[in-house]
Amino acid sequence: MSYSVQNIRNLCLLGHSGSGKTALTESLLYITGAIDRMGRAADGNTVCDYDPEETKRQISLTTAVAPLDYKGCRINVLDTPGAFDFAGEAVAALRAADAAVIVCSAKDGVSVGLEKAWKYCEERNMPRFIYISKTDEDNSDYNATFEALRERFGKKIAPVVVPIWNADKKVTGIIDVLNKRAYEMQNLKRVEIEVPADKADVIAEFNDALKESVAETSEEFMEKFFGGEDFTYAEMIQGLRAGVRDLSLFPVLCGSAVNCMGSLMLMDNIVDLLPNPAEGNHHKATTQGGDSEEFVVSPGGVPTAFVFKTVSDQYGKYSFVKVLSGTITADMPMVNARTGATEKLGRLYTMRGKKATEVKELTCGDIGAIAKMDKVKTGDTLCDARKVVELKNIAFAEPGYSVAIAPKTRGQEDKIAQGLNRLNEEDPSFTFVNNPETHQMVLSAAGDMQVDVLVSKLKSRFNVEAELSTARVPYREKIRKTVQKQGRHKKQSGGSGQFGDVWIRFEPNFDEEDLVFAEEVFGGSVPKNFFPAVEKGLREACVHGPLAGYPVVNLKAVLYDGSYHPVDSSEIAFKTAAQLAYKAALIEANPVIMEPIGELKVTVPDNYMGDVIGDLNKRRGRVMGMNPTEGGEQIIEAEVPMAEMSTYTIDLRSMTQGRGSFTFSFVRYEDAPANVQQKIVEEAKANAEAE
Repeated sequence: MSYSVQNIRNLCLLGHSGSGKTALTESLLYITGAIDRMGRAADGNTVCDYDPEETKRQISLTTAVAPLDYKGCRINVLDTPGAFDFAGEAVAALRAADAAVIVCSAKDGVSVGLEKAWKYCEERNMPRFIYISKTDEDNSDYNATFEALRERFGKKIAPVVVPIWNADKKVTGIIDVLNKRAYEMQNLKRVEIEVPADKADVIAEFNDALKESVAETSEEFMEKFFGGEDFTYAEMIQGLRAGVRDLSLFPVLCGSAVNCMGSLMLMDNIVDLLPNPAEGNHHKATTQGGDSEEFVVSPGGVPTAFVFKTVSDQYGKYSFVKVLSGTITADMPMVNARTGATEKLGRLYTMRGKKATEVKELTCGDIGAIAKMDKVKTGDTLCDARKVVELKNIAFAEPGYSVAIAPKTRGQEDKIAQGLNRLNEEDPSFTFVNNPETHQMVLSAAGDMQVDVLVSKLKSRFNVEAELSTARVPYREKIRKTVQKQGRHKKQSGGSGQFGDVWIRFEPNFDEEDLVFAEEVFGGSVPKNFFPAVEKGLREACVHGPLAGYPVVNLKAVLYDGSYHPVDSSEIAFKTAAQLAYKAALIEANPVIMEPIGELKVTVPDNYMGDVIGDLNKRRGRVMGMNPTEGGEQIIEAEVPMAEMSTYTIDLRSMTQGRGSFTFSFVRYEDAPANVQQKIVEEAKANAEAE
């Protein structure tokens, strides 16, 4: 069944890991009849956590789509992971959503995950509800959680429900503030009950607060409010809807996913108050001419769809899309704006967890999946040839945690690379590169948990076992004084011999990183035709320095004398002679190891400043300055050796309870301190012996 854009709601469930997002999705699916029994994460049988890794770990690792139908509306629920290592999934889902429901547990109050979710929504001007979950569990405290939200986010936090609780502070029922009606759950069915007399004052207070919020949405309502007139129900909904859209109002609901309490009320508010895709976030698009323009979501426009997620598993490859304009159908030719190539669409599906239901079309505003689009990637825009525009790609955070990855069995390097390539289609938030200098494949992700999941998937899906080690740091070596040495290569053992003889002066040259070769040969002591061989020999030698075998930089080599044999001299002989001169000279030229230094920018709340700066000092960091941000945080700018940053992602997370973030980029090389140099030399020897 196809829905018009006015009757579609796309919402993203955000919140801290363990706050109950997946359980809430199960409850919404059950209460609307989309499923006939509720699964539990602990039993591994929920609709949204279907990946074997999710079942094993009992947490969400990827975004799952769960469409459901309610009161003539299609509601696409995007259940995102709360673990910080998988924030990329939430960022991608936010591109497909028009609103968010931030889930927070009545047992935990304002958690870091809730703060991060709020920040994501603020950055995108996204309308949002807050849903307080687990209200019927032991140690839950709805009141404390609500007060913490009010204190943190101000008066815009508007309760549209009032809970009814018993002596143990467990919520047993809820009251709809707008309609002044009370409900409780009996055998997973909602039953209306009498409004408790002791709740009358609270309901009146919250109802007045909602009326005040509605009055502020238009001058007409303001006049009516101050004139002492009551709003009709339709006017209240109209005003609340406007308040939610212009971000002057953030409704708070509550419930329990286990017995479906509050689920129907959440659905009613989603339908009544959240924007449809045509009213949702505005998109920026780039035309073929390179101009930027506002993209209008329009059912009557030419077909356009945005790929926000890719699943490539044993069931096949699915490109998840949100249709932003027109209607798309199977076999329709569409242009991929990134490549310019025309792609014929595969079969279309709506996905509920892993269950695919084939459909004939996907209409404007709806979310679905296209099968077998091999050349299409996450972040691509698919357009009608009549109007090709490219929507802004998904901005994933730079991965800050890097490890070296290698197969346990030699010779399976290609298998690991192919496996990571496939996994990267699904999860573009991690990167991997073959570092030719350190001879390691380096995997960079958001943290150790993401890396662990990737290693697990390599084994289960691609049958290759990987082992992890610390990624080597690309050090450099240089010399600090001028030395001149002879290199003489002579070999005669019957037949034609080999003879090459050079005198080379090696000196520091801080103007150029690469080797600078020059010659000052007089009187033809070394014929010109052997100069290139001498230079080639030196360039090959510079790959390995005298201390720990790292590349030598800032070096000038001047060939100034030598001798040759008219028969035995050859290019290979002069190349070897040059390398002998290099080896003899550099060890005497006061060599030093240089380490890479990076610029670090750490964003942290004020109260963590002392801990973070103290930790940077331990890492041999130099704090360069501090700048306050608009959000009341501080950006600490420092220069830190790259060798000290391998576990920084994990350490910063534990220091700041997950509230800190950072960027780190290479700036330059600097001489390493003597004690560090000694350690580097010892490590290099150990690595050489191991290999």
